[in-house]
Amino acid sequence: MKYHKENQNSITCLLCQHYCTLKEGQVGVCGVNQNQNQNLKNLVYGHPVTINIDPVEKKPLYHFLPSTKTLSFGTVGCNFKCPFCQNWGISQKKDINKDINVSPKQMVELALEHGCKSISYTYNEPTIFYPYAKDVGVIARQNGLRNIFVSNGFESPDIIKDMSSWLDGANIDLKSFNKEYYKKNLKGGLEAVKNTIKMMVKEGIWVEVTTLLIEGENDKEEDLKKMASFLANEVGNFIPWHLSAFHGDFKMKEHKNTTLDRLLFAKDIAKKAGLKYVYIGNIQYPADTYCPNCKELLIDRSGYNVIINRLENGKCPNCKTSIEGVWK
Repeated sequence: MKYHKENQNSITCLLCQHYCTLKEGQVGVCGVNQNQNQNLKNLVYGHPVTINIDPVEKKPLYHFLPSTKTLSFGTVGCNFKCPFCQNWGISQKKDINKDINVSPKQMVELALEHGCKSISYTYNEPTIFYPYAKDVGVIARQNGLRNIFVSNGFESPDIIKDMSSWLDGANIDLKSFNKEYYKKNLKGGLEAVKNTIKMMVKEGIWVEVTTLLIEGENDKEEDLKKMASFLANEVGNFIPWHLSAFHGDFKMKEHKNTTLDRLLFAKDIAKKAGLKYVYIGNIQYPADTYCPNCKELLIDRSGYNVIINRLENGKCPNCKTSIEGVWK
């Protein structure tokens, strides 16, 4: 159930935790879900604005089918208002180009044609085009493809339970550990995101977490320690955490870029909290995977390219420790 009828005049959208109550003709916070005749109409269904073939490492997912290609697509619209959004040119737009029509079947055929092993729902928040994503994803599964969400983690619990039947992996943005920052700056909610991460893991979806580290905004030592502790102790120390460098964009073009020193500071906190796999991204720095037991180099990466993958059936070739992830 993607919406609930409140009365003869309004419905409540159940896709995300804004739970927008919509009168006839009204659209939600995302700008792309509308009450049409007491039904929830997804206005961007079949109308992607960007489609690309990416390495799966770009999502970023480092423990999910390494060195394979993923077909990535997104639409306009978003349910957050992040001032630093790097895809604001589509996520903060609501003009839908209805001349572009790509059916779920056509999207899967495109992925297969290009030798992709998965389809990624990304660039803007995929929860807001969930009906379209699911229809693509179900057909993808039937054709041996995996499905990936790159999300802000504001899905409703009902949607997470539903997606567990067809979604294989997700990268969730944990943008801060400050409730007021989430509410005031992003127009979202920290507790909702925390619950999404925990629930997705519980539902059997492979999860990796990304934090875009913005100096002076979300990088206080106390908050980083709380964030690392949450991931290690409340979710699981096997969760890969991607610490990504910020570069000025959208409404924060004048803000300074994240330094490598600050990223290494955050990584040190994460490792001390017990997280096994911590990666630095969006900056020139090694992002290799090591065995948490014997420290053997397992996956050597250069940028988004895998140079060497020494895993054997998901295990360290040296000490035979199983490495968490989706490897086949």
